[in-house]
Amino acid sequence: VQSWEAVTEPGSDARIASFTSISGPCLDHMGYWMRDRWRRPSPRGLRRALSQQLHSWYVLLFHVPVLPELVWRLVVAKRWPLLLHRLEGVPPRPGHPARTLARDAVHGLSLYRANFRPRLRRPRERRTEVPVQVVMPVHDRYVTPPLAEGLQRWVPRLWRRRLYAGHWSALLRDGAQVARMVTELIDHVGGAPEARGLARARAGAKARPLVVVTGGGSGIGRATARAFAASGAEVVVCDLDERAARETGGHAYRVDVSDEAQMRRFADEVLRAHGVPDIVVNNAGVGHAGTFLATTGEEWRRVLDVNLWGVIHGCQVFGKLMAERGEGGHIVNVASAAAYLPVKSLAAYATSKAAVLMLSDVLRAEVAGRGIGVSAICPGLVDTGITRTTTFSGLSEEEQDRRRDAATRAYRRRNFAPERVAAEILRAVETGRATVP
Repeated sequence: VQSWEAVTEPGSDARIASFTSISGPCLDHMGYWMRDRWRRPSPRGLRRALSQQLHSWYVLLFHVPVLPELVWRLVVAKRWPLLLHRLEGVPPRPGHPARTLARDAVHGLSLYRANFRPRLRRPRERRTEVPVQVVMPVHDRYVTPPLAEGLQRWVPRLWRRRLYAGHWSALLRDGAQVARMVTELIDHVGGAPEARGLARARAGAKARPLVVVTGGGSGIGRATARAFAASGAEVVVCDLDERAARETGGHAYRVDVSDEAQMRRFADEVLRAHGVPDIVVNNAGVGHAGTFLATTGEEWRRVLDVNLWGVIHGCQVFGKLMAERGEGGHIVNVASAAAYLPVKSLAAYATSKAAVLMLSDVLRAEVAGRGIGVSAICPGLVDTGITRTTTFSGLSEEEQDRRRDAATRAYRRRNFAPERVAAEILRAVETGRATVP
């Protein structure tokens, strides 16, 4: 916050090439932000102003004479590593904090007392032509992300980015993510192309997400990939049939989702060529019909390898990339109505889809704090090509062909197109809906 003083000095753009601020604008900008919301009240604006004032409780405490200094010297400084670990999950490390922490904190109290009230009461018009990136930790207990709203009034070259971290963990635990953001701005100001995350964060820019769809060569996968592309997204499609993937459109790859090594190589290639995906749709699947006792071990393995392990692999390789990036994302796992409607003739298939549904619930709880949403899509009978490749336990090839033809006719009679499922997937990503039956 104090660095804004130098950045907003007249002529600063001749001396400062770029500036990245963590946790908000300068005090003058904050003063105008508060003033605007109280002078031109709206329910949303008042709610956000009140929320920020509640988060700023510590400012009042800092203005109490003597007591804050005593608390810092006698209690907080001595227990600082423990407090960081309990409040924000920052692991203790050697050499931290510095032995000067208590003295530094007391100096910080003096800065608060000298500047906070005057700047909020009589804010100055502080503008700058310096390219500025504002990183707002979403889980900040003291500075709320809405404080960055309206900053383009003072900073025409502005990028606003969210980091799913806390006030202190943004640097002490997630410093690598912050360093990457800083480097992206420095490189861009120096002439490099705008990184995907930076382009998305530019004030006034329309987001163009990167979407990965597995099993995108036909059916629900193809319809979903094309729907995302029509909405303006950049789409990466993988399928066992690379030709079918190319026909879908976007960047096409041949991948067997049941093969963990292939999926890891695929994720590495997506990262290298396109960046970290914003949305991943784990759609690849196979159909199989047969009662439990009639289904062979080999048939069980085939169904579980694709329908369950394929989803696990997709969640692992891409979920880790999203979590490490720290800027959120969304994972969509295509399950089935068979996940919660037991049918004795779909033993392996229903089991695999029920596992996908539970996996989605468990994963959602784990990654929610990193800003990653997880949706499970559970469609019923959809007119796709899956009926033409479904296998049947205990039947001759000729009888299986007859069953496939009958299933295909039944699915067509229902006339539920994959495009309708794709529309639900896009809606789930937009709204953050957990389960779509």
